[in-house]
Amino acid sequence: IGFAKAVRDSKRLLITDTTMRDAHQSLLATRVRTKDILAAAPYASYAIGAESYSFENWGGATFDVCMRFLYESPWDRLVRMREAMPNVPFQMLLRGANGVGYTSYPDNAIFKFCQVAQKNGMDIFRIFDSVNYLENLYLGIDAVGAAGGVVEAAISYTGDVLRDEKHYKYNLDYY
Repeated sequence: IGFAKAVRDSKRLLITDTTMRDAHQSLLATRVRTKDILAAAPYASYAIGAESYSFENWGGATFDVCMRFLYESPWDRLVRMREAMPNVPFQMLLRGANGVGYTSYPDNAIFKFCQVAQKNGMDIFRIFDSVNYLENLYLGIDAVGAAGGVVEAAISYTGDVLRDEKHYKYNLDYY
């Protein structure tokens, strides 16, 4: 309740910095090593973090690639990042019932994952499902809530990329 009230009462622009998740995931194939992230963390923490709502730094491919390609522990990375950046909330991307994987997992696995993530330094969980299947969102929402994390539920939308331009309602003229 205190966090939500602080967000509602804030008069400043609340920005989530996604450099440590999406930027290195999209631009660098998620191959940034923990030691390189930690080298930049103190600067980011105080230069950007003091004015940010959160740092999105974990979830999805960052978890998988940390183990499969970098041979590092994503849990160790989270703990060490939290130590290096104590002044700003951490945010992650949670794929609903898929957690940070590529398939649906049992409910108890998602609950335990969220509990351990929150215990190790994660604060805000942006929860989505790739096809907006609400049951998968509900599982993530319930698991994060039970773990004591902040829930940020999201519905994904993209325009129809195979549309017939002649009959397409949401074109540039519409907006």
